[in-house]
Amino acid sequence: MTKRELDKALIFFNRCKLYPINLYIYFFKPTIVKKYAFILLLAAIQLQAAHAQQKIYRDSVLKIMDKVANWQLRTWQRQGMQHPSWHWTNGACYTGIVALGQISKNPAYLKEMRVIGDSLNWNTGPNRFMADDYCIGQMYAQMDILEKQPKMIARFKVLADSIIANPHAESLEWKNNVASREWAWCDALFMGPPALAYLSTATGERKYLDIAVKLWLKTTDYLYDKDENLYFRDSRFFSQHEANGKKIFWSRGNGWVMGGLVRMLQNMPAGYPDRPRFVELYKKMAAKIASLQNADGTWHAALLDPSSYPVKETSGTGFYCYALAYGINNGLISHREYYPVVTKGWDALTSSVHADGKLGYVQQIGEKPETVSYDDTEVYGVGAFLLAGTEIWKLMASHH
Repeated sequence: MTKRELDKALIFFNRCKLYPINLYIYFFKPTIVKKYAFILLLAAIQLQAAHAQQKIYRDSVLKIMDKVANWQLRTWQRQGMQHPSWHWTNGACYTGIVALGQISKNPAYLKEMRVIGDSLNWNTGPNRFMADDYCIGQMYAQMDILEKQPKMIARFKVLADSIIANPHAESLEWKNNVASREWAWCDALFMGPPALAYLSTATGERKYLDIAVKLWLKTTDYLYDKDENLYFRDSRFFSQHEANGKKIFWSRGNGWVMGGLVRMLQNMPAGYPDRPRFVELYKKMAAKIASLQNADGTWHAALLDPSSYPVKETSGTGFYCYALAYGINNGLISHREYYPVVTKGWDALTSSVHADGKLGYVQQIGEKPETVSYDDTEVYGVGAFLLAGTEIWKLMASHH
């Protein structure tokens, strides 16, 4: 059977909703018998097989997410956290644990977030205006959305009001410790804007989304390369180049951006004035990122010079799978075009999970492309993995 014949059969099969009794009826129509009977039966078998595989695959997504999340929780319990519990690394991890907690029947995930929040008195980090230090505000706002406990966002709300009150007139050039006041590096677009956007959803107050959008666009105007549809990490990289002569665009750095972008869209009403600009930015980045996927299914540390960093890298890959799966689920990009990219990336991610649930190939804390190994892990990589898994689980459900 040719692909064209199968495609015709599938279209006919889906259009007629051919259950066994329908097949019996349609087979007695002479033109169908002559042209499609055998093909339709074969197509029915293939569709049923695909349906069964999809159910198994969806179950396997949740299973490996549990495995990775439980490894991380056990590690915290046995060894303590490597970084302070308010730290951005953990804040990024919490986003994935909250996402898993919302689809899992296991109450331990959200319970752990409550315990951590209570231990911090629901406060952010000590550097009040640095985006890294209020990344944890995403978890606080999401927990408040789920549980309606004002104490969870009371302190973050005060900080957010002070962010709004600041003039934000400073240049984003990487000097004078600008990162402690402005979103002058692309990673900040995951740390800060979504925290404020989720706070907007939690409180119903648009001003928090407005300031997130205003400052996102300021950073984008400064760091976004319109020719490549990618973000420089910060101004120091404007004139730097990889070994192959290409511009330096860091995989996880742009992964932070893509992850932050869809979390902004998730909290942006359909009629919000700047939403079309964010959707357009998302589509341009999605197309670019998809075109850069490597044969192993991942995105290596240097997006435009993957051969200089030949080993797969899972933190950037996790954020890309998350963002692309979200786009498919929400009708922003084509299922036909991007589904293979997402599933290939997810296969690469799951193959990087150790037998005990540890996620490997996570580039360590940094600011540019660097080498990575099978044993390297970090909590933000786990967060990206769980975010990706949650959206892929939804994707499997919606195309069940």
